[in-house]
Amino acid sequence: MRINTNISSLQAQEANANTNKTLSSSLEKLSTGYKINKASDDASGLAIADKLRTQANGLNQAVANGNSAVTLTQIADKAMAEQSNILDVIKQKLIQAGTATTSAEGIQAISKDITKLLDQLNNIAAQTTYNGTSLLQASAAGKGGASALTFQMGTTASDTIKTKAGVQANTSGMAGLATVKSGTLATAWSAGGSAANMQSAARTMLKNVDSALTQLNGWRADFGSTQNQLESSIRNLMTQVTNTKAAESVIRDVDYAQESANFNKQNIIAQAGTYAISQANATSQNVLRLLQ
Repeated sequence: MRINTNISSLQAQEANANTNKTLSSSLEKLSTGYKINKASDDASGLAIADKLRTQANGLNQAVANGNSAVTLTQIADKAMAEQSNILDVIKQKLIQAGTATTSAEGIQAISKDITKLLDQLNNIAAQTTYNGTSLLQASAAGKGGASALTFQMGTTASDTIKTKAGVQANTSGMAGLATVKSGTLATAWSAGGSAANMQSAARTMLKNVDSALTQLNGWRADFGSTQNQLESSIRNLMTQVTNTKAAESVIRDVDYAQESANFNKQNIIAQAGTYAISQANATSQNVLRLLQ
């Protein structure tokens, strides 16, 4: 029998140290809620879970992009709805001016109303913006067509949705309204023009307003289609986020029922290991019997 090196005690200590490491790892999992807290827990699982988390975060941002884009299309649609109302009023006034029962003085008053309404239509085109981006013309000062807007709706460069380029919802861009504003109004409806001539001019302008309404409704339809596309994409992205997070959860999150059972098991083994160490140390005392 040897007492200088207690092999049994050393073996028991080694086993107890390993058990305590496992017990500490189990406690970490139970306290954090994660099965993988560091790369050494599951290197490949950590890589996959991190990639899934990055993908889910990107998809969430795409959903936010989509919601902002929907708001943008709604702003444009509401602005064009008001422009459509203005054109409806202008058409009513032209119909009123085009009949023989309206005097020359009445037609001139109608002309002033129409000019003001067209100015407001231009104001709406200039003022309709989202976060500084003009929606109904090139810019607040530029009367040209608006550029196409591109919305990032996914995690790759190709996951985009675009609006139609060339929207120019002002008197310069809508067919015939420039004539209504600065052409015939300035000539046939000027002071001294006969009532008959002004009535004829008003009837001619009806066709121009109808063309403008058709063009405006086409732009509204484009924005409406884009909004439907965005909303569909948002629903799909939200489904992807849910599924991606579920996949990450399977890899990263701890199963509390399973880990609690493992913790209790390791706790019992640790207690038994401590008792084994005490017994291994006690066996060395038996040597004293040989010396008696």
